[in-house]
Amino acid sequence: MGRTDTGRRRVHNEDVFLCDPPLYAVADGMGGAQAGELASQLAVAALAERPHGAAGEDAVEALVREANRRIFRRSLEDPAAAGMGTTVTAALVDEDAGTAALGHVGDSRAYRIRGGVLEQLTTDHSVVAELVRAGRLTEEEALEHPYRSAITRALGTEEDVDVDTFTVPLQPGDTYLLCSDGLTSMMRDEEILGLASAYGDDPDALADALIDAANAAGGEDNITVVLFEIVAGEPVSGDGRGAPVVPVPAPVHAAAPEPRPTSVRRWGAAAGSRWPALLLIAVVAIAAALLILLGFTR
Repeated sequence: MGRTDTGRRRVHNEDVFLCDPPLYAVADGMGGAQAGELASQLAVAALAERPHGAAGEDAVEALVREANRRIFRRSLEDPAAAGMGTTVTAALVDEDAGTAALGHVGDSRAYRIRGGVLEQLTTDHSVVAELVRAGRLTEEEALEHPYRSAITRALGTEEDVDVDTFTVPLQPGDTYLLCSDGLTSMMRDEEILGLASAYGDDPDALADALIDAANAAGGEDNITVVLFEIVAGEPVSGDGRGAPVVPVPAPVHAAAPEPRPTSVRRWGAAAGSRWPALLLIAVVAIAAALLILLGFTR
């Protein structure tokens, strides 16, 4: 199930979500006027055209690349949509294999809740995330950084796009959360986990509680959450419309260690937009070094 909310600061909601089992997705659009909303709608529409029976990383990557192609083409054809883009985080469940393939571009996120532990599965493609990984910012500093919303990768801003894809094994009892940064910019992971623990048996109530909490913290952006649970049982033939199920016992539990994302999270202003983001990282790093040098010379 999914929920989306405009938040307290925005006039329009540029987030779009998809709950079409076995495919789930969140897209957070950006661009002038209504262009961000258009970009996220185009992305989700492309994902929704998933061929029957499509599964695995190759399938989800192909869907994301097709979404990128449509957004980029529309931005070239429509001057009002020039420079639009969107994030996307998608999960394609394969009940027979007991796995989910994820495709990810931008700073929306996928989380897994298993055994009372919340784990971020995706890697943010953002300026502050890269600075944190480089050791130039702490996690706490990143929360307040003026460029925390600047992303380094998005759909539709360039003719081609790098897509993070990876596969995770499913276990009965797992809960998966896909969300836009309107949630994670307002709530810490431990706060999300606290609500998940309180409302774990009621996904609808949990989704409402997450959006209410993000709004209570300021609601500075659109807020979208998609939740799905893994239950024990026999796989549904064809495309099921209930909660994904995995066989018990599931052979996937004895598989090799879970693959992790190997690449990196949002600037998305126009074609070639990754370079301004990388330049921004360099400028911030140089400024930090100069401040340290001046401190030593005083």
